[in-house]
Amino acid sequence: MNNPTEHPLVRAHLDAVTRYTAPLPEERRRELLADLHEHIEVSLADHDPADEAAVRAVLDQLGSPRRIADAALDEEGLTRPEPEGTGRTNLTLLFAVLPFPLLLVPAVGPALALAAAVIAATRVGRSRVWTRRQKKQAALFLLAPVLTAPLAAAAFAASPAGLTPVNLLAACAVGFSPVLVAAVLLFRSAARLRGAAAAA
Repeated sequence: MNNPTEHPLVRAHLDAVTRYTAPLPEERRRELLADLHEHIEVSLADHDPADEAAVRAVLDQLGSPRRIADAALDEEGLTRPEPEGTGRTNLTLLFAVLPFPLLLVPAVGPALALAAAVIAATRVGRSRVWTRRQKKQAALFLLAPVLTAPLAAAAFAASPAGLTPVNLLAACAVGFSPVLVAAVLLFRSAARLRGAAAAA
């Protein structure tokens, strides 16, 4: 880990700042995060980037994500929004993993799975838990089955056995695999942000 800003504690801290400063103008938020990145890199320049004690000391010196965000928002005459409830976040995560069991529903499984993926992508877009970059990344994975499922079905149809019921189910599983990637990424980032918020 050569870059100290890639340390998990630093990423969690900066992710929390990003979330708490959502009301800031985009340019001001980028400037704030760039300043924090620079401060952390300079402060940890003479330390081992894996030295957790040194990382914690620098982050403590910076102040909690809430405090940093509140100060930046106060300068702009803005207030930090209330964080999204855990139940709402968990429901979004449920919709993100729901497509796979729905694939097993006879006849209408793929359509229901795609509908669940679209609902999950919509909920992620409206959520205050994830950053804009995380939302874009998750939406790409959640909506990928629109392209990957037909491609997988075409590949299985071209096989010697053709598109048998078993092959169709396998094609759907392959085509919807990006949804699982999205669910894992969303779960990990949400857990990291919750940890940072609890420590703030």
